[in-house]
Amino acid sequence: MLQHQDILGELNNTLPIDKKLVAVHRVMKNRFEFIDRVAIALYDPKTDTIKTFVDSSSDSSPLVHYEACLSETQSLRHIKETGQPRVVDDIATYAAVPHEHTRKIRDSGFRSSYTMPMYVNGNFFGFVFFNSFQKGVFTSEALHFLDIFGHLISLVVITEISQIHTMLAAVKSARLMTHHRDLETGSHLDRMSRYSQLIARNLADRHGFDDEAIEHIFLFAPLHDIGKIGIPDRILLKPGGLSEAELSEMRTHAIKGREIIDGIIADFGLEGLQHVDVLRNITQFHHEAMDGSGYPNGLKAEEIPIEARIVAVADIFDALTSNRPYKEAWSNDAAFEALLKLAGVKLDAACVEALVNNRAAVEEIQSRFREDYFG
Repeated sequence: MLQHQDILGELNNTLPIDKKLVAVHRVMKNRFEFIDRVAIALYDPKTDTIKTFVDSSSDSSPLVHYEACLSETQSLRHIKETGQPRVVDDIATYAAVPHEHTRKIRDSGFRSSYTMPMYVNGNFFGFVFFNSFQKGVFTSEALHFLDIFGHLISLVVITEISQIHTMLAAVKSARLMTHHRDLETGSHLDRMSRYSQLIARNLADRHGFDDEAIEHIFLFAPLHDIGKIGIPDRILLKPGGLSEAELSEMRTHAIKGREIIDGIIADFGLEGLQHVDVLRNITQFHHEAMDGSGYPNGLKAEEIPIEARIVAVADIFDALTSNRPYKEAWSNDAAFEALLKLAGVKLDAACVEALVNNRAAVEEIQSRFREDYFG
């Protein structure tokens, strides 16, 4: 019997995407030594932005925590519009291009590249980048095999992200089936998830977040209040203040949310989903307070997972600056002032500062995701 070693057997294991990408890159280099970096960028159609996700760089990556508007990036926009990949034999020919990502790749010593668009069911999803420190190495033979590897990498990424989207769709369906209305409109979830992303990106160095972790916080943030599905309408939709008994029942949504998430993970077979504990933490602990006065566990300060602290600030800020049946929207100045008063007491001070100190980005999110009559 012929013995054969599966060169991509690592992909059968439960590994984060970046480790799988490194494994694929290692196999590629056995045949094409000039492939020095493989990277993935994801596309957000709601904001028309491309953002760094994972790469296989063994050393420090030339691009981290970076995003750019696709419509302002001519070459990448052309790839998306045509669906055709692009070879750059000499990156130096782009010396006059003002885009930061091109400069950083060039300044890191890379001299040529091959870029493939990623699609899922015909919808543009992002890019796969192959970079080399050598010029003119992407021959027809090399491109033949890189296309195969590129589609393999796309499938690995799409499988991971699609699992999360499946979970989001399941939650949305559950809300509709239970006639869940609450005050969490689609625009609210769009805004608070992007505030969470903004905060996480600004705290990345402090907490060691890579782009994959930031993306998962962004994707999971909208599920923070999923437990409210289990709260009766008489409490959830009550126009006035809640009694002590009603308030106590409302607070059970944090535990209910954790139970719902655990159920969805089990029912959809998502136990291998990367960063799933980030989702559990966001759902269960986003109402904990720095001074220990929060719920459901009364955690204090660093006991509260950082992702829950991030989402708490994002959620409260958007609640303050949004219209509600019982209040008018606060101005950003008033909301920032309120957050700063809560910093270090109820809310994580660094998370508050990360939001307050990025006012322009906050206003851009608000402008893009304005509330309308239908939410």
